[in-house]
Amino acid sequence: MFVLDLGAPATAMTALIERIEDDQLGRPTPCRETTVGQLVAHVLGLSVAFRDAAGKVVGPTTSTPPTSAPPELPQKWRQIAPGRLAELAQAWRDPAAWDGMTQAGGVTMPGAVTATVANNELVLHGWDLAVATGQPFEVARPNLEASWQMVSQTPDTPEARQGLFGPVVAVPTDASLLDRVLGGAGRDPQWVAPAG
Repeated sequence: MFVLDLGAPATAMTALIERIEDDQLGRPTPCRETTVGQLVAHVLGLSVAFRDAAGKVVGPTTSTPPTSAPPELPQKWRQIAPGRLAELAQAWRDPAAWDGMTQAGGVTMPGAVTATVANNELVLHGWDLAVATGQPFEVARPNLEASWQMVSQTPDTPEARQGLFGPVVAVPTDASLLDRVLGGAGRDPQWVAPAG
């Protein structure tokens, strides 16, 4: 049932992380009250969780819900990121990962839905890190379209969006697909990191 390759957004995320400078780790991101360093730590953690979800692993990496406390950035984060993101993409290339039920963040979902969530995390947080650190951002069309399917089908209610997205941000009707995805996920496509 394998239908979507996470390789492109995983590779893009790796390149973004590898270009982040140490003095950028404290910068704000479009994710409220989350710094660049905290977001990198989040990406490293979700890479493990969704990799293990693809393998139907039952244990702390898949059963632990996200906490409100910001994750701690590992010391060798630049060296860790490429392997973790490559493993995540490879795990979802196994057709068996898409079948049946699995778990990530303590939430049980069909494998195909879990893969879509992982894709969405890579797409959105890739953009978050890119704009926060002044880097270009590109996303493969199939991954962007899958992200749009997810955000556009999520009702604009606090209950449906809790822990996933903020309230929908209106964008022009002729906006690019990326801007529609961002607005649908509760992000302002025009967000700019504060000066200083």
